[in-house]
Amino acid sequence: MQLQGKRILLGITGSIAAYKAAHLTRLLVKEGAEVQIIMSTSALDFITPLTLSTLSKRPVYHQFHKGETGEWNNHIELGLWADLFVIAPLSASTLSKLANGNSDNLLTATYLSARCPVMLAPAMDLDMYQHPSVAHNFSIIKNYGNILLDAESGELASGLSGQGRMMEPEHILEMAIRHFEASNDLSGTTALVTAGPTQEAIDPVRYIGNHSSGKMGVAIAENMAKRGAKVNLVLGPSQEKNHHPNITTIHVTSAQEMYEAALQAHPDAKINVFAAAVADYAPANPAKEKIKKSSNDLSISLKKNIDIAATLGENKSNEQYHVGFALETDKEEENALAKLKKKNFDFIVLNSMKDEGAGFKHDTNKITIYHKSGKQETSPLLSKTDIAALIVNTIVKDL
Repeated sequence: MQLQGKRILLGITGSIAAYKAAHLTRLLVKEGAEVQIIMSTSALDFITPLTLSTLSKRPVYHQFHKGETGEWNNHIELGLWADLFVIAPLSASTLSKLANGNSDNLLTATYLSARCPVMLAPAMDLDMYQHPSVAHNFSIIKNYGNILLDAESGELASGLSGQGRMMEPEHILEMAIRHFEASNDLSGTTALVTAGPTQEAIDPVRYIGNHSSGKMGVAIAENMAKRGAKVNLVLGPSQEKNHHPNITTIHVTSAQEMYEAALQAHPDAKINVFAAAVADYAPANPAKEKIKKSSNDLSISLKKNIDIAATLGENKSNEQYHVGFALETDKEEENALAKLKKKNFDFIVLNSMKDEGAGFKHDTNKITIYHKSGKQETSPLLSKTDIAALIVNTIVKDL
């Protein structure tokens, strides 16, 4: 039983595909999972709680209070109980509520309280599935870090044929099993991730910096942490937050501070991902007081910062794995390959500023991975959460 001891919340919404939830429940229980079912009120029109309660061997919840007693069904406790929250089928209406934080029923309120991964299996008619508003909501929930199980193609309830069928229960079961297999594949591994920009002081008020948000590096740290790794995240000035207990965040400002923090964490790190956009130069003599306007021109002498990835790459052991990033505007492949060799990376991730939706500040990214073996892989434009998973999957395969 591959799901023995796993706690799975199963959310069922108002869709004709709700009848498949009975079969999915049976499959999950047969594999050893504890299954707690929450239904939206509209789902009651398609399948009865009695059927689902019999199969799950647990009471089925669909409202905030328990009938005449008025006892509270605590959505927060439900959200904390689960190891995985699967919503199948996911209707267009509930999709919109999840994307926009609407908590007008027990299912959506539990979703907002859940701290576990959430897996979503949409089911709707062909034209609904392809509507721009639905596509927009899919993009939002994927960027939240949810796992979207794309609808399958076939005959639909309307009589049309195309994409929109809820993923078959056997396939959802397979995805759940894969999720738990992957969730511990970095258990016992220590990792170092640098992320965000650095700020190099000109005076107490001004600095040299760049537009990096830190989104990519933080997403990589979170993906590794969810898969069991203990991660030291050295983070430059950034609005990005993480709350995973496996991540220790060291906040830094300058390139020198980032180097010192990375240097300390590096010896114990098997995996090292250098995703930070470190300033190449810093003012040689930062002013101790704010520089006043005195003329039309101002010259600032700069000194070169230490190259963190290259310096630590020189001290890399045979057991350590190093990944770097290159953001380029011209001669992308040539420059990326030069950095791959110079900094002793196992592979380098290339971002091109010419790719729309990629690079700094975006929630999406498009990358090409160059391996030291000569192999290369290019991704489509994806959310940075999905790109992070792709990068970590590549690391795991190599290791």
